Amino acid sequence: MAIEVHGLAAADLAAARRELAAVGASPPGVRLMAPKAVHRLIKLSGVDPRQATVIKQEMLAAGGDAATHRGVLDGSAATSDCLLMGTLRQYELFCAKLRMQPFGLAGLSDRIREVLDNMEGTGVFRLNCRGRELVLGERTLVMGILNVTPDSFSDGGRYLDPRQALDHALAMVEDGADIIDLGGESTRPGHRPVEAAEQIRRIMPVLEQLRDRVPVPVSVDTSNAAVARAALEAGASIVNDQWALTADEEMAGVVAAYGVPVVLMHNGSGTGYRDLMGEIAAFLRRSIDLGVRAGISPEQMVIDPGFGFGKTPAQNLAVLARLRELAGLGRPILVGTSRKSMIGKVLDLPPGERVEGTAATVALAVAAGAAVVRVHDVRQMVRVARMTDAVVRGVPDPPSGLA
Repeated sequence: MAIEVHGLAAADLAAARRELAAVGASPPGVRLMAPKAVHRLIKLSGVDPRQATVIKQEMLAAGGDAATHRGVLDGSAATSDCLLMGTLRQYELFCAKLRMQPFGLAGLSDRIREVLDNMEGTGVFRLNCRGRELVLGERTLVMGILNVTPDSFSDGGRYLDPRQALDHALAMVEDGADIIDLGGESTRPGHRPVEAAEQIRRIMPVLEQLRDRVPVPVSVDTSNAAVARAALEAGASIVNDQWALTADEEMAGVVAAYGVPVVLMHNGSGTGYRDLMGEIAAFLRRSIDLGVRAGISPEQMVIDPGFGFGKTPAQNLAVLARLRELAGLGRPILVGTSRKSMIGKVLDLPPGERVEGTAATVALAVAAGAAVVRVHDVRQMVRVARMTDAVVRGVPDPPSGLA
């Protein structure tokens, strides 16, 4: 009888444990061997040559490897990136040895362990939306976009009337939206900033309609602390900040004072990245730290890589392809690709005809670990998310009569 051979993909410890159990390994064997079956790449930046030398030695001693700048050997490099390569078991040995090393490497050991743990996923996140709980991780949540602006790139001017806005919000909830995201300022390419007073004038009549009629949390899409405060006073329960607490120095304090969840979105004024994903992760880490210092609980933070903001179309596609790398930050990920120009560039279609392109990006995002997707076409994207969840997270058997 010929021996059959095929490859396996163990993305995390849970998958490795399942495969080992399926082979028939004993429970102690599963526990001991699973960390050997999962390989991780970890990138370190800004490492000095002394640190890089020790890191490489200890990673090799643990059975893994580490790539450094060639200038570390001859002293020509002032700093180096380090690419660590190893199984989870090798990282356990490496981090234990690193804690005993000088040059600040003991603290680095703890940070590496934190990233590795985060990459395994924590399963479920619970956001306290002023007494209403949102559970992220059991299934993909859908955030419906409600722009009350005259100039948004896709639906500008359609929902300026509060009654029309309410009807649209209720329709999105009926279609499966878990959150309604209300914004009074367009952030399309080339937009003009809108003063706080004008944003408040636009959103307040709509928010007053939504707060008593819409049975899901309402987020306010703004980077202005005064707008956020007014919206929270009027019943909003989430802040969606497209500058991740950095555009208005009072924003972090407002979010902390009201104790609400906040979406921290990566943004930038240019596209000249040396290390695209590394710089996005560093930006978001700084915003998380800024929020913690202001008194915001890390458990109330969601991160967003910022598709369409400070990135070229090609960079947006690269971020989507590498989205899973942001899991190392340990926070749920929100993805907003709906009808964006990255889709228009690929398909050569106007915003209103980008539903299928959006569906592809939503499916890929969910498969890569996104917990929330922010969309215009709620009914269609709820279906896409549910189907992708069935593959990624698993679902019960289909209803009787369906095949």
